[in-house]
Amino acid sequence: MAKRERVVRMSVEQPLWRALTGYRVLTMVYAVLIFATGRDRYERPWIAVVYLAVLCVWTLATLPKVANAASCTKRFLVADLTLALTGILLTPLADAHAQTVDGPTLPTIWTAGSVLAYAIKGGWRWAGLASSLVAVANIVERAHPTRDTVHNVVLVWVASIAIGYVVEVARASERTLARALEIEAATRERERLARDIHDSVLQVLAMVQRRGTALGGEAAELGRMAGEQEVALRTLVAGGLTRTSHVSEDESEGAVVRVVEVDDDPRDDTPVDLRTLLAPRAGARVTLADPGVPVPLPSGAARELAAAVGAALDNVRVHAGAGARAWILVEDWDDEVIVTVRDDGPGIPEGRLAEAEGEGRMGVALSIRGRLRDLGGTAELISVPGQGTEVELKVPRPARDARGKAGEK
Repeated sequence: MAKRERVVRMSVEQPLWRALTGYRVLTMVYAVLIFATGRDRYERPWIAVVYLAVLCVWTLATLPKVANAASCTKRFLVADLTLALTGILLTPLADAHAQTVDGPTLPTIWTAGSVLAYAIKGGWRWAGLASSLVAVANIVERAHPTRDTVHNVVLVWVASIAIGYVVEVARASERTLARALEIEAATRERERLARDIHDSVLQVLAMVQRRGTALGGEAAELGRMAGEQEVALRTLVAGGLTRTSHVSEDESEGAVVRVVEVDDDPRDDTPVDLRTLLAPRAGARVTLADPGVPVPLPSGAARELAAAVGAALDNVRVHAGAGARAWILVEDWDDEVIVTVRDDGPGIPEGRLAEAEGEGRMGVALSIRGRLRDLGGTAELISVPGQGTEVELKVPRPARDARGKAGEK
């Protein structure tokens, strides 16, 4: 068996880091323009020039630090917020009228970028801490805070905490989705193994149990042991194990799900005539009726469909009796292939299938319905006591095949 491992990465916060990177650059330019247009009112412009030069160098040099959560370390966050707070507190020294006139601080709205980095990295609690420190610095810088100052402080506070909370919810949703995808993958793999086991090992054990009971003596003891092993194996197949989920240590890349896909040959999608796979199923008591022309399907789908037909015939042989007859009808339509397996046995009592699944006998559930579900098709079973059983298997035809077939007609 060839195996392929597909890694699925899900991340809703990575776009936030990219947006933050752009925000820091744009607000850096904005802070420089604000100073350039109003430099005449600064009593000590050299303080503003030195600070803004440091701000520009720091912003450009630390762009990789805000590229993702792994690069954005706690040490960087502390240094970044310290630079923002320093700029706020230096504003009155560069502009003596800043405390009396409700003007912008030296870093202006660049400060919000530092707070948002806390929110994206650590959630709403980190955002609340950073925005509180910014609020205190703004109040100290103003000495007598105005209504606009309070408004701006509250706005940064609410926005940062809201973004931090959204990030936490998104991370929890990613982990839940990753877990769900992995459980689905593990379930599909378990069902595939269960189908293979049902079609081989369990059938042999069941046959040994029946033959041993019929022969009696030491063979009966062998049949009893085979029956016990069959029950134990069915229980194991029905239960199975669920793997633990894999979550990336780099939260910026989101949760990681490793899905192992198993196929006989992942590259083999060569069309196969379904009739060639069903022909060996025909016999003295099994009649095959096909269209008389090739019924092409991708090899993987054709093999699975043929295996499902084989499982249905096995059920006829085991449950309908040795004298039961069966008929296989193949219908080739533009958009789907339908194979019907019908027998003249006693039929299945109502509720027996559900009871069999509860006992761990998953022949119909896995060997037939499970195979068709994996192919995107359906399996319908119709049974009336005393009138036999009919299993209808439908497999959708790939779009390109349908178009090619339609074009030929």
